[in-house]
Amino acid sequence: MSLKDENLYFIGGVVRDEMLGIPSLDTDYCYEGDAIEFAKQKGLNILRENPAFGTVRVLFEDKEIDIASTREEFYPQKGHLPVVSNIGCALEDDLKRRDFTINAMAKRTTDGEVIDILGGIDDIKSKKLRVLHDKSFEDDPTRILRALKFSLRFGFTLDENTARFQKEYLKNINYDMSYHRLKKELVETFNLNSQEAYERFTSEGIYKLLGKSVLLPEYHPDFRNLNYSGRHIWLIYLSFFNLENLELTRAEKRIIEWAERLKTEKQTNNTPIESIIINEIYKEAVS
Repeated sequence: MSLKDENLYFIGGVVRDEMLGIPSLDTDYCYEGDAIEFAKQKGLNILRENPAFGTVRVLFEDKEIDIASTREEFYPQKGHLPVVSNIGCALEDDLKRRDFTINAMAKRTTDGEVIDILGGIDDIKSKKLRVLHDKSFEDDPTRILRALKFSLRFGFTLDENTARFQKEYLKNINYDMSYHRLKKELVETFNLNSQEAYERFTSEGIYKLLGKSVLLPEYHPDFRNLNYSGRHIWLIYLSFFNLENLELTRAEKRIIEWAERLKTEKQTNNTPIESIIINEIYKEAVS
């Protein structure tokens, strides 16, 4: 059995990464129409259905694959999850709901035709990140962190209008947002290139997303020479900020407590505070 159909497309990051010539972290499929009905008619081994979102998970050649129906979305509450509508819409309408043009392309599974109605190919060639409309960051502020993440990962820069939209939003932030989603993007972004992420996070004012009362720290850390790339690296950097809006685990809260305590202590033997914090984390990891 072949997972091909004239209405089934590779979509989003997998299409982008193929054009960039790099391995893709995920392979996303989108069916123009009802993906659940497609899976049933195709006789696929269905593992899970989600009719509210029009998605279905199937087992194909020993791999679990998610197939999404084309759909539209709207944001009745800015900064929170969108509401799904019009499941089974035209592919072009589905592409228009996405974050950046480079992620708004589809490739047909049968003949390999690439559907690019928003200029994603040109933006990849010019290494630009461009949102699809001027209210994009108002709809979803986490897209600002996604822009930083893609910039670090691919070496892209914001196009002129996107940069202006970002600056305008950071001057008038709606703090009624999903901080759970914000945390997810923070983790992924800082795990790519933590020092550059931190420098841009602060210099571009992106830190303001953390909360209305959050200020720049007096001390800016630099962990580049400490050979640490643990899973808490994002938190080590951000421990210098007020993180009360983020939902932290017990272990993450302990790291914040260590950092707060250590930052108030004088450095001994000219040991940088970064080294002290890292050593404390290593002690906890092996205890």
